[in-house]
Amino acid sequence: MTLAEAAAAADGLAEQGLERELANLRSQWGEELESAARSRDYRERAVAYRAIGQFRFRQKLELLRRGLDDESPACRGSALLALELLSRDHPGDVNADRPLLHKLVSDAEENLAVRRLAVMCFKNGSPQRDTIVILEGLAGDDEADRELRAAAKRVAELLKKKGR
Repeated sequence: MTLAEAAAAADGLAEQGLERELANLRSQWGEELESAARSRDYRERAVAYRAIGQFRFRQKLELLRRGLDDESPACRGSALLALELLSRDHPGDVNADRPLLHKLVSDAEENLAVRRLAVMCFKNGSPQRDTIVILEGLAGDDEADRELRAAAKRVAELLKKKGR
């Protein structure tokens, strides 16, 4: 079984609420996940960062933060997918990484898919004014990608609704 296959199995266990089985799988794959996250090959790192979310590996949040800063857009995207998944039950995860997410969203040189994923992470966080302002600015930027603007607008509206 590969790390990606184990992560998919872990995701299924988590969805079913089988915590004991998930914990066993985590203990079996924890070292391999750490090793893959430190690999020179961006593909292995991307699988590892995504797996952190699929395994619901809250103990690996620091490792996940490294993924948000990775040189590879694929790795940053995988880390964002994991962060979005983990933050569904723990909004504090988004709040802890808010400055980095702001940077990813605001950087016009950043990969578009990475920017959209960073926008989507905000929906699980608290409705902080600075985030809403950034998202509204992006939504109103005619030079930004249409899908990015639409995502920013949706999430800004959701955060405003949450804040009421």
